Amino acid sequence: QVQLVESGGGLVQPGGSLRLSCAASGFTLDRYTIGWFRQAPGKEREGVSCISTSDSSTYYTDSVKGRFTISRDNAKNTVYLQMNSLSPDDTAVYYCKADGWYGGSWRSYWGQGTQVTVSS
Repeated sequence: QVQLVESGGGLVQPGGSLRLSCAASGFTLDRYTIGWFRQAPGKEREGVSCISTSDSSTYYTDSVKGRFTISRDNAKNTVYLQMNSLSPDDTAVYYCKADGWYGGSWRSYWGQGTQVTVSS
């Protein structure tokens, strides 16, 4: 069964850190570009970061540059999002998504999301 599962969310104080994980089953993540998205209450889902499949280039939205780091561990079939210096504005449900061309068709998979709450 093809599945993406996020984990690592939780409640953290402002200035704290969390590391989110996006683990794949049923397919190999290194064939896909992986993106992290987030959706805060009452707001649209926004792209936070992504890592390419070809050369592992990384991209970040301006609001998280210098604070968040995306990485992949192909041996564990997992992508991570290290989040430092968190602020209440980072509170959201975080989702990972895998996109890639495989088996003759374009494939996209979403995880179920993990809640991140930044509050004192």
